[in-house]
Amino acid sequence: MKTSVKEIMTTRVVAVKLGASFKEMAAALRENRVSAFPVIDDDGRVIGVVSEADMLAKDVQNADHAGTLTAMLHPREQDKADGLTARDLMTHPAVTVTPDDSVEQAARLMYTLLLKRLPVIDYHGRLVGIISRTDVLAVYDRPDDEIREEIIGNVIVHRFLQDPDQFTVGVQAGVVTLAGNPETVAFGHDLVRKIRHVQGVVAVRDRLSYPDRYPIVAGPVF
Repeated sequence: MKTSVKEIMTTRVVAVKLGASFKEMAAALRENRVSAFPVIDDDGRVIGVVSEADMLAKDVQNADHAGTLTAMLHPREQDKADGLTARDLMTHPAVTVTPDDSVEQAARLMYTLLLKRLPVIDYHGRLVGIISRTDVLAVYDRPDDEIREEIIGNVIVHRFLQDPDQFTVGVQAGVVTLAGNPETVAFGHDLVRKIRHVQGVVAVRDRLSYPDRYPIVAGPVF
């Protein structure tokens, strides 16, 4: 089972238009208790994202009377410190996902790009939702029994057409312990790899008894 973005996304999204003022955005962040929001055009298409980090540059500039800290800002951050609207402050283009993307894809983007949330867009680029790191991590709430049933039924039996009695599958707190006797080393590694991608699996402890890769063959007796 693969969870899609549309199953975990929030559809009530706080967004701002390109012309939103700094003051309006600061108030929206505080009132809605969010750390960022998408910036959309008049047709609802996502153009960029404004975060607390984008807005902090102005705080640094305003508090830095000697100019020492401001001088250390990257030129792009200096532009943001001088910005007055969402158009000036936003990070663009926005990194987005679609409702049909997998949660795994979203998690990979968040981890690689150090993002806390991702706008969700339809195939016309219009905003339809948003997901956060908390939403993505919620997939690990899946019950252990349900994970075990999928591994046995969907992976071992249906995917690999194997007798489930060949293997022992234990799941505790999302950690899978797999024992048994795979026919080949390649098959055993493939099985472990597929189990790692089952929704809710935190880790796989490989306790398989692999056949010798290069078995010793007795020579002729003289």
